[in-house]
Amino acid sequence: MDDRQHALADLLKLLRRRGYAFVTPTPATHARVVARRGVPGRDLRDTLGWSLPFEPGTADPDVVALLNAAGAVEYAGEWLRATVRVSSRGERLFLHSAYPTTGDDAVFFGPDSYRFADLIEREHRPARRVLDIGAGTGIGGIVAAAAGAEVILADPNPAALWLAEVNAADAGVAVTRVETAGCGDVDGRFDLIVINPPYILDPGGPAYRSGGDLHGAALTVELAREGLERLAPGGRMIVYSGSAILDGRDRLRDALAALGGGFDFAYRELDPDVFGEELDGPGYAGVERIAAVAAIFDRR
Repeated sequence: MDDRQHALADLLKLLRRRGYAFVTPTPATHARVVARRGVPGRDLRDTLGWSLPFEPGTADPDVVALLNAAGAVEYAGEWLRATVRVSSRGERLFLHSAYPTTGDDAVFFGPDSYRFADLIEREHRPARRVLDIGAGTGIGGIVAAAAGAEVILADPNPAALWLAEVNAADAGVAVTRVETAGCGDVDGRFDLIVINPPYILDPGGPAYRSGGDLHGAALTVELAREGLERLAPGGRMIVYSGSAILDGRDRLRDALAALGGGFDFAYRELDPDVFGEELDGPGYAGVERIAAVAAIFDRR
């Protein structure tokens, strides 16, 4: 890691000693809470969780020093503001982008990240080679990692891979980062592949949200197709995504089930209704709900 990454790694250690914990909600919930909290931020959860600006000289000086060393603090008028956030899942801490995550290189973490990690813990198998496609913060590969496993984090966003490497180091997981969309520049086959792709219909939005056609599900289908081509015999692929339900029909399930023979396929809804605010958009006319779903592929 470079010097800035080492500063962030030290920040995570310091926060753990300070007893820091913050569970990140959806952006809609975040906006509502921040609107009523006011500024400046009062404590570490305000500044590194809720992304509130803070007054110079009033924040924890050790935290501010490490943020400065990492180049992760900026002026917001008369106040300072951290450009990263830190979320907790159990005892682990994960760095990601500060709210609001509107930039195309934003690194997102939220309720989907927690559901994705829970799914992997329930469904993963011991593996020698693990591939996390569209790794983002790296939570999928980190949770899936087994002792001695080779873990590849693949993502087209260099900012995501940069933070993911710090998150992995903090978790004690050795990773190789590959800047690529899908499996394009990744070699070999894998015993375990995990995927949590963008699944919202948002053509002009950040890359971490926009999933293309099929009301946002097209990218899920494409990445799953690529992943299956890299799955070793006896290997498992775990896909967490969202599916727009129209007239009771789940088109994502149909598209994934049709990807080809030679695999055992299981599919289920994890949450029947997520990101309901998206249904107000013109592209979702006729959509009843967006379901969080899991697809499991096992190569025979």
